[in-house]
Amino acid sequence: MNKILPLLFLLVFPFQIYAQTVPYRIFNLQGEEVSFEQMAEEAAEKQVVLFGELHNNSIAHWLQLQLLKSLHERGEGLVFGGEFFEADDQLSLDEWFGDLINEKNLEAEVKLWNNYQTDYKPLVQYAKSNDIPFVATNVPRKYASAVSRGGLEVLEDFSEEAKLFIAPLPIEIDRELPGYVGMKEMMHGSHMNAEHMVAAQALKDATMAYFILKGLDGMEQFYHINGSYHSNNYEGIVWYLKHYEEGLSIMTITVEEKGVMDIDEETRAKANFIIVLPTDSPKSY
Repeated sequence: MNKILPLLFLLVFPFQIYAQTVPYRIFNLQGEEVSFEQMAEEAAEKQVVLFGELHNNSIAHWLQLQLLKSLHERGEGLVFGGEFFEADDQLSLDEWFGDLINEKNLEAEVKLWNNYQTDYKPLVQYAKSNDIPFVATNVPRKYASAVSRGGLEVLEDFSEEAKLFIAPLPIEIDRELPGYVGMKEMMHGSHMNAEHMVAAQALKDATMAYFILKGLDGMEQFYHINGSYHSNNYEGIVWYLKHYEEGLSIMTITVEEKGVMDIDEETRAKANFIIVLPTDSPKSY
């Protein structure tokens, strides 16, 4: 017996160490573990791919870049875009992509997220270097802020020029969607108006969906980066994509950080593919 225990230790211990050092695992909708290549292959067949991220997770951003490279290598007609640029930054982005202004000018003029340099810049630079069109999809934050204070009706008071950077009005909201209901519940007791905050969230979802569809026009595929809460459970952006255009083929990806690198039934239902990362995976902030 004394000889058997050390043998069992040697057999089991390496697997425990391995399990703790796996940087990510990917699961499909059926809960089966799949490879990155399998996920990329399925993504290549869809018109819209939504990669729902945790904004500060460095491994997730690296995987986003690998998927961008894979989709680019697999076919033509790819458009790339993301929540991390607002729609009114598009002119400056187009000027930079067209080599009319330099990168320093671009970064001085657009509204950069605090982790742009480490997490998003490699994606945008790859797109520019490979002539992949880029679309800034997010609503300008000043309009979302106005809605969070006064509701969607305040948008009617803005100029026609301002309305070019938001989804067409009026914006319909399904306030019974579980994500919006959950948002209201989380705000219970807050001094902020929960209905207006849901409207601001819906404005972001609708605007991103609207600009995805505009960018997709005449192209084969749109690959989009957004916070996972904008596409989890096939709500948010997904709901508006289907609302604006029936019959789109859409694939969603979500990212989860877990102490145990596995998924349960609730997590499995969030997206077509679930990327599970360790809770101690590297963060940019």
